[in-house]
Amino acid sequence: MTAILEDSAQPDDILGVAARTPDGLPLVVTKLFKGVLYREGDEKLWQRLTELSAQARDYVAVLGLELVLDDGEGYAFLRSHPDADTDLPRLIPRRQLTFQVSLLLALLRARLAEFDTQNSETRLIMTVQQISEMVSVFLPESSNEARILDQLASNIKKVTELGFLRKLRGQEQSYEVARILKAYVDAQWLEEFDARLSDYRATLAGDTPPTSKAKAATA
Repeated sequence: MTAILEDSAQPDDILGVAARTPDGLPLVVTKLFKGVLYREGDEKLWQRLTELSAQARDYVAVLGLELVLDDGEGYAFLRSHPDADTDLPRLIPRRQLTFQVSLLLALLRARLAEFDTQNSETRLIMTVQQISEMVSVFLPESSNEARILDQLASNIKKVTELGFLRKLRGQEQSYEVARILKAYVDAQWLEEFDARLSDYRATLAGDTPPTSKAKAATA
């Protein structure tokens, strides 16, 4: 029996593409498509990514994506390029966040900025109690404390699933604020933080809580 190859998949062409592809690039890009890549998670793969960053950017640009790589913070991820062809299907989905989750993300980002200006350490650790106290300032008074705690637990779980909080091993009530949050809630957004909180307070005073669209990667 004779094997049939389509014109677009001739052996010489395949070998030529393979020869032009830097060693390790397919693995690096595949890992990025699966989620955020952290230096601490795989230092060898991270080193290969930094070596191939230019090729990786060109590789994903064809698909309307851009590589975000922060060597100082030790993370990298893919996001939709702002100038990408609108006819291309979106490969990195936008996530619809509830008002409460958006508020928690904003407060965590502000707390991280404050921490960076006051500490030489890089890891911001917060307990559930500290997160609760931080959020409660912006919530309306309620006699149903159990309901508030349940809602907070649900919001923390969601933010953890998004990769912006990491539960510490062996410490059920403690979380590390992931520094990748800085890439999603950027400096410009943070400058408008006070105005946004005014909107939050107005909403909590009686308006229907809005939802907020944000691009989020799963760690």
